[in-house]
Amino acid sequence: MLDHLPFVADAGLAPAGRVGLIMLASDYTIEAEFHWLFNHVPTLGLYGNRIFNEDQITPETLRAMEPRITSTTAEILPGGELDVVAFACTSASMAIGEENVFGRIRAARPGVRCTTPITAAFAAFRALGAKRIGVLTPYRADVNRIVADYMIAGGLEVPVFGSFNEESDAAVANISPESISAGIRTVMDTADVDAVFVSCTSVRLAQAAAGIEAGIGIPVTSSNHAMAWHAIRLAGVETSIPELGRLFTLTPAN
Repeated sequence: MLDHLPFVADAGLAPAGRVGLIMLASDYTIEAEFHWLFNHVPTLGLYGNRIFNEDQITPETLRAMEPRITSTTAEILPGGELDVVAFACTSASMAIGEENVFGRIRAARPGVRCTTPITAAFAAFRALGAKRIGVLTPYRADVNRIVADYMIAGGLEVPVFGSFNEESDAAVANISPESISAGIRTVMDTADVDAVFVSCTSVRLAQAAAGIEAGIGIPVTSSNHAMAWHAIRLAGVETSIPELGRLFTLTPAN
């Protein structure tokens, strides 16, 4: 037995920091999009865990996740340090409340920097100088009402709000990028807006965002796109990545 062999420790796979990602159990999209986005920042580590949720997205099923957030956070690299924790459900962040989400996360990781898709979206709009936001979602009417009311209460104007009216995460994950792009164009053509936000972590937009932006001439972001940007910036990485869209050339405004 060759015991106690010498070794040298380095900074490991994540010298720039570690981001914990809480994903919905029913989400088919966010892992692929986050890994694709984080591959542009190879010094930053991404470590995920899934939180149980119902596949049908309703106000009641969204709020039911709140008591599970702390234990789900605790299971990400137990005993290890995280620099940022991102809770990946846009509508639940609004139905539960951002500060309530952060409190549940910090019960497991005291003092950790936190974000959610809507937290990130607000930070993105401030960085972009966008006030009038066109919104596209897959949600049914009562969930859409939560989203619209929350954004307006946060000081934004929402002159146009489009929806695919689909309750199932599995179905939302199969909405084609072409359909998303067409929906964005319809939203933009309906009212004068500064930016378009596509809400829902199951929607596939991240890889198409820069191209759509170039075509329509205004910034475009989504739940995954904005939250990955915000988590990267909260971790202290300020690298400009223009190929990911205008947002990724910016840092959050104070």
